[in-house]
Amino acid sequence: MKVRTFALAVAAGLVLPAVPAAAQTKLVIGTWAPPVHHINARLMPHLGKEIEKATGGRVTFEIKYNLAPPPGYFEAVRDGVADVSWIFHGYNPGKFVATQVMEMPGLGAGAAAGSAAYWRVHQKYLAKADEHKGVMVIGLMTHGAGVIQSQKPINSWADLKGLKVRLPGGIASKVGEAFGAVAVTVPAPKVYETLSSRVAEAVFMPWETHKSFRLVEVTKHVVEFPGNLYDGSFAIILNAAKFNSLSPDDRKAVMSVSGEKLSAFAGSTWADADEVGRQAAKAAGNTISTASPQMLGELKKVTVQIEEDWVKRASGKGYDPRAALNELRETARSLEKKK
Repeated sequence: MKVRTFALAVAAGLVLPAVPAAAQTKLVIGTWAPPVHHINARLMPHLGKEIEKATGGRVTFEIKYNLAPPPGYFEAVRDGVADVSWIFHGYNPGKFVATQVMEMPGLGAGAAAGSAAYWRVHQKYLAKADEHKGVMVIGLMTHGAGVIQSQKPINSWADLKGLKVRLPGGIASKVGEAFGAVAVTVPAPKVYETLSSRVAEAVFMPWETHKSFRLVEVTKHVVEFPGNLYDGSFAIILNAAKFNSLSPDDRKAVMSVSGEKLSAFAGSTWADADEVGRQAAKAAGNTISTASPQMLGELKKVTVQIEEDWVKRASGKGYDPRAALNELRETARSLEKKK
């Protein structure tokens, strides 16, 4: 009789599960750039899965596009429109000064070593400037060394004078402008259109954009710079309120897959994407050249002044900018040698 009564209760929907399903928290990862871009195809899914694994599935993720224009993702995360995202510091002129240490010419290392070194230097020096106030920085990264992609050959800095060049902002823009380039400023997703319409005739960007943003179709020449023409500065950021809403165990788990570990992985994805971009250039028959000793010598002279100007602007923020720059280069080169 008891069995029959239980069966009737189940049929009527009166028996509740003995163990309630575990509550889950979803992180909305807001992002920009095309879905095929390695940040969206590799890095963000990797981060989400690592967090899911570390929290035993209690924290999940969803990737969403177009929550803000590319320069607006700092505010989007700060204000809770997205929980996690990646930002390019050069899109916010005047806001980020300390982070420009990563953008200087002459790093002399690749993206993986550079990104890991960047995290260490940020924790030791740059965090004291508190330029990311309102969000949590859980990772930092740089793309591979910047190159010049153009529609006509660039054999000397004189070829850049008066040329309309899409410059990314920050230190890279100062380099281009020092050699007479006419700056064109648009976010990365607009570069293809800018070059195809000849609003710009060249661009300072890393190799990966040859493939990810299809610049192989709108440029024919690429100049590489031994030692690095410049590097880009990016942060992976998290909404502080969302983080604080997690349990202590889950907060610890999120941090266990963040920091230098995340930064180094992010840098490695840039390095892999750069190689894909370089191979695309070769396959298309584009001309790849190396900057002449004269160009490198002139770049070094310009770099000295740019560094001095940056040290002045970055001073008084609670850390030693020159020490930070020297340590970044030393650490990145040391990590590069260990690869």
